[in-house]
Amino acid sequence: MGICFKPQTHNMMASFVFSLIALFINSLDPAPKFKAQTIDANIAIGYGLAIGDVDGDKKPDILLADKKEFVWYRNGDWKRFVMAENLTASDNVCLAARDIDGDGMVEVAVGAQWNPGETTDAEISGSVHYLVRPKDPTKKWTAIKLHHEPTVHRMHWARTSGNQYQLIVLPLHGRGNKNGEGNGVRVYAYLPPKDPNQPWKTTLIDQSMHLTHNFDLLDNGRTDRMYIGGKEGVKIFSYENKNWTTPAKGFISEHSFGEVRVGKIGNENFVAGVEPMHGNQLSVYLSDHNKRIMLTDELKQGHALATADFLNSGVDQIVIGWREPNSEQKVGIKIFIANDKQGMTWSGYWVDENGMACEDLKVADLNGDGKRDIIASGRSTHNLKIYWGE
Repeated sequence: MGICFKPQTHNMMASFVFSLIALFINSLDPAPKFKAQTIDANIAIGYGLAIGDVDGDKKPDILLADKKEFVWYRNGDWKRFVMAENLTASDNVCLAARDIDGDGMVEVAVGAQWNPGETTDAEISGSVHYLVRPKDPTKKWTAIKLHHEPTVHRMHWARTSGNQYQLIVLPLHGRGNKNGEGNGVRVYAYLPPKDPNQPWKTTLIDQSMHLTHNFDLLDNGRTDRMYIGGKEGVKIFSYENKNWTTPAKGFISEHSFGEVRVGKIGNENFVAGVEPMHGNQLSVYLSDHNKRIMLTDELKQGHALATADFLNSGVDQIVIGWREPNSEQKVGIKIFIANDKQGMTWSGYWVDENGMACEDLKVADLNGDGKRDIIASGRSTHNLKIYWGE
């Protein structure tokens, strides 16, 4: 005797089967999952991001260098507070935030007067300010003007010997440069005095590279190691005997770099880069610096990059964002995952497909759940998003 299912029962069983199939397919998908949350839909450009505890509540906040304002968003309610505005006639461009005095709250430096076409006149191109924290960090901060070179573009607080810190400032061009030709970029270290109102000493680290678009820091246990990307490739600096030095073998010279980040494969480092500046290619250089693997050439104005092990796999994944529509008329963010423990082949997966014209991005665990989140700012999409790791 045959068994007859009622339509409702049949539909329930079909739904159950499809659920099992979906679960099986998802189990085969190695990509981490994210849930997007827009916390600001009205930013102007979103030039640069930083992550750190601004108000001392032991939660990482989001800091943003927007067109005319430097702002921070409070972790939890994501309320927006203006730290400084209209510091210079031209746009803001970058900021650095890190706790350098051990009080649990970040110190903040900023770069503005963004005028990349003017490489000679320091009065109308480039600025560096240190922001003095008020008792209530939700109020305006006081800006102290520091020395600068024209076309200041990126900055980081770097840890040196004895748990001391320096502010490293990277211009885009050397003085008087045209089209990346001429004098080398002056990379300066700023030594913060106990009283930030007193003069800041500066040290010239390097002047050998051109079109230095970005740089990254790697904690090597005692100090930070610095990777600078530019027209000539990537140059690596270590802090030894009170000086920043670079070994000859620490120079990747086969391709020009825009963005550069350092990742981990087990106990080895790799270098990921956008090539060339504002370029279409994402590449990985394995630890011997001779093995280059191109992950994609489908970017358009690649401008945001990060590495982190979202999957706890022992191999960092690479997150890449671009800000102009590519050949498929898409902007967005993708994550690339190594298919093997050696990092010889990689596969890409969407994080945000066409909803983020990405200018900058960072990775952090914002809610303390042990999962890494992506924070991104969009240039033409005018949005600031958190992609919560699930």
